[in-house]
Amino acid sequence: MTEHASKQYDLDLGSIRSRVLAMGGLVESQIRRAIDSLTTGNVALSDEVIAADHKVNAMEVGLDGDCSQLIVRRQPAASDLRMIFAIMKTVTDLERIGDEAQKIARMAKNIHERGTSAPPVVEVRHAADAAISMLRRTLDCFARLDADAAAEVIRDDAGIDTEFRSILRQLITYMMEDPRTISTALEIVWIAKAIERIGDHAKNMAEYVIYIVKGTDVRHTGAPKSGFA
Repeated sequence: MTEHASKQYDLDLGSIRSRVLAMGGLVESQIRRAIDSLTTGNVALSDEVIAADHKVNAMEVGLDGDCSQLIVRRQPAASDLRMIFAIMKTVTDLERIGDEAQKIARMAKNIHERGTSAPPVVEVRHAADAAISMLRRTLDCFARLDADAAAEVIRDDAGIDTEFRSILRQLITYMMEDPRTISTALEIVWIAKAIERIGDHAKNMAEYVIYIVKGTDVRHTGAPKSGFA
């Protein structure tokens, strides 16, 4: 590429990366608001989260289109092509996190509109905070292209999986002790599963950061060690 074309390419790619981070901020807000609607019983907040999902979807479509155009127009070199492909995968995971946030909001709305007594959700809040932390740290890794910090995020996913299993055991006990709570408890299970999936998507995104930086695909290979070559 000419120097001018190269500078324009860098500007275009920088703009796309900034929009990915903005999308990440939106989905993080969606998760927080969905969990707040569960813990406070604010059905109007649930409705807001559900209605805002289209914004996440629109950002995915726009970013995918711009990444495709960048490949066609600029024919980037291998390392930059790696970046663009990883961004497209990251955007897909962010959209799916948005879907999980919408699912949490729908379950919260169902619980509170029925007026039933929900099982304690303190553990769910704790798991959600852990998943949000994973997402935020992954976005920071993406912004700084920090492969070592991304490896730490990948290892932390096991903690959310453990919390999900603990919540599931508690809810099974709750349902056995009082069958009238089965419908509500099952919806809490779906919420806990959505939180676990958010952790999985954040882990995927951390793996893409390592792929960008190292050119190494660490999917299905276990958590890499910090400072790996």
